[in-house]
Amino acid sequence: MKRALIIDDEPLARMVVLEYLQAFPQIEVMQECNDGFEGLKAIQQYQPDLLFLDVQMPKINGFEMLELVESPPAVIFTTAFDEYAIKAFEAHAVDYLLKPFNKDRFNKAIEKYLAQAPEAPAAKKHTEDLLETASHSPAQHERIVVKTGTKVKIIPVQDVQYLAADDDYVSVYTAEGSFLKNKTMNFFEQMLDPRQFVRVHRSYIIAIQQITRIDPYEKDAHLAILKSGAKVPVSKTGYVKLKQVLGI
Repeated sequence: MKRALIIDDEPLARMVVLEYLQAFPQIEVMQECNDGFEGLKAIQQYQPDLLFLDVQMPKINGFEMLELVESPPAVIFTTAFDEYAIKAFEAHAVDYLLKPFNKDRFNKAIEKYLAQAPEAPAAKKHTEDLLETASHSPAQHERIVVKTGTKVKIIPVQDVQYLAADDDYVSVYTAEGSFLKNKTMNFFEQMLDPRQFVRVHRSYIIAIQQITRIDPYEKDAHLAILKSGAKVPVSKTGYVKLKQVLGI
């Protein structure tokens, strides 16, 4: 028996998935969820094998929800989204169903899932690749969603002062403090607007608007002094990039 969750803010969409799943008794729906917050709680509770996941939802979207799941299950998207998401779905998701979809198309997605029967490590890698591709979507550039204990915090990118590598995580610094995100510096370098953020060091990305001055520091290195008083190392290569962006 495969355990599944339906995470979609549209009741009609959830009802359609439930109806079509009647033809697949080996898949049991553990819960229907109205949004990503409910989805996260249900994933922790039931440890499902499969998600039927919408992307465009209130509060946090489907991609943002998946970023917060440590061991993601297989995903079949049930959505209508932009070109970046379609590329991500095609490359890395088990399948995706563009609304409105009929029963035949749904059946093919389920049969594909059952034939693949992905194990958790493979599912996690696919999800990481999917999120990496989806990060190019303009919709993913506006905020960063982090988990603090059992709570979810949404950080608008304009509130970010700088980011710093922190072992397998990235620390996101704001006026409220720092928040850990289980992502890489490369991910954020791809996701953030290069007109607003510059990777000035292998371990640091800074918001350009936060810079008050740039001081020399040791050989071929500099320090960026931010409005908060933080001092961020700038490498030789980072200094070149920074000068190009600042037009100096």
